[in-house]
Amino acid sequence: MTEAQLADILKERYTSAEKREMVTAIHLFGVEFADLLDRVSINDVAELGTGHRSYGTEIRKGIRLSKFVTLKR
Repeated sequence: MTEAQLADILKERYTSAEKREMVTAIHLFGVEFADLLDRVSINDVAELGTGHRSYGTEIRKGIRLSKFVTLKR
């Protein structure tokens, strides 16, 4: 998956999240796509998806959490 495709997914989740849950949506994105994110620039994905390059840090938190959590559906 390309940076642009991942950014599109992040953008959809970020914009559809409730205001108080936007950062949580970023963490969950990192958890769900951890395996794919190791092949791209995380800061670029964050900037394309949210407009904030610094949210790369929040994506990385999700990636680290992915080793310990399982997503519920």
